Amino acid sequence: MREEILENLYRITEEEEQLLNGRSSIQKEIYTSEDEFVVDSSKLLEQGKLIAIRPHTRFAYFPEHRHNYIEMMVILKGSITTKIVDGDTLTLTQGDILLMNRHARHEIMPSGREDLALNFIILPEFFTRGSASYDKENILRDFIISSLSDKKRQQDYLIYHTLGIITVENLMENLIWTLINHSNDMNLIILTTMDLLLMNLAALSADTLKDMRSKGQNITICALEYIDHNYRNGTLEEFARQSGYTTAYLSRLLKSYTGYNFKQLLQQRKLQQAAYYLENTTLTTERIIEKIGYENSAYFYRVFEKKYGCSPRAYRKSTF
Repeated sequence: MREEILENLYRITEEEEQLLNGRSSIQKEIYTSEDEFVVDSSKLLEQGKLIAIRPHTRFAYFPEHRHNYIEMMVILKGSITTKIVDGDTLTLTQGDILLMNRHARHEIMPSGREDLALNFIILPEFFTRGSASYDKENILRDFIISSLSDKKRQQDYLIYHTLGIITVENLMENLIWTLINHSNDMNLIILTTMDLLLMNLAALSADTLKDMRSKGQNITICALEYIDHNYRNGTLEEFARQSGYTTAYLSRLLKSYTGYNFKQLLQQRKLQQAAYYLENTTLTTERIIEKIGYENSAYFYRVFEKKYGCSPRAYRKSTF
């Protein structure tokens, strides 16, 4: 990792400064507005973005919590010890990558000045894009599908030991550098680099675990791929005919595994494509509405603003 990147991430934050000056605990209000300690992506992630990074807060115990997003912790220097509630105590060292399920609860022991861990905040919507070709027989894809579900399923976490694996180290460095220096104007590069990084992690686990995916996970993956390729005119009825299952069964299955019904997943994909067109083309908003398959422009404007917090025009302006 380049020294200038490490120097940037090693900087003492305002919260860490207060801890060094005598504060006894982390500032919970930075992370959540709820009584239950659920680290909230809206507190840490700029609206309209799917990925962000934040150095782990040193010098203090981080109490039991979970996240409403998928967290990827990367150990860049030193070590970090975390205890999964009702599970393992993990000591992570340089090069380790820890993926945490949204349902997993854990606590983190205090770390020192030379310990550098970077937290990636990854919204579930990143994975429902369906654009990355993760190995369909791979534990990482299983883990992602499990993490999208509203119900706790299978393992709480995955660990990858990547120290010295050049492809992963290069992609990680590129991703971190881009998020630090160009998070607003290189969004597509950020998403693509994360896809490539996860594809490399999937390849690392291909030889360690055989196919553990259930029938329901297989169908869910097929549904996400169908939506990705047919977001403009796709329907649940058509997918039901293709897959050989009833619409009622598929609706229950998708809700169980992703937390969303087919219509909601389709809408998410349409809006993600609209955001891509706004960022990367000069198409008018009306033309974009037509290309993504909406007939009611008033409805599009309403759901777009609800998702991204601004109008399509303002969204486009903010990316330039």
